[in-house]
Amino acid sequence: MCRNIRPLSNFEPPATDDEIRAAALQYVRKISGTTKPSRANTEAFDRAVEEIAEISSRLLAELVTTAPPKDREVEAAKARERAALRYGT
Repeated sequence: MCRNIRPLSNFEPPATDDEIRAAALQYVRKISGTTKPSRANTEAFDRAVEEIAEISSRLLAELVTTAPPKDREVEAAKARERAALRYGT
């Protein structure tokens, strides 16, 4: 139904609004059980995505960590390596 929701905290550069909204959309799709809501549910679906994106942005801005920021390219390379081992590609 949707991709896995990926961690967005503690990256350099920080998560973009588009990445946060995409994660919110994935979350709403997952819990609603649909990738595209009916016309009757579109307003509630879209409102939920926007509210969750806003809350997520606020959460990411307020989180504090002593760990150094993760590098997106390094994390992507690790993910590709894990996928290669898992799927044998």
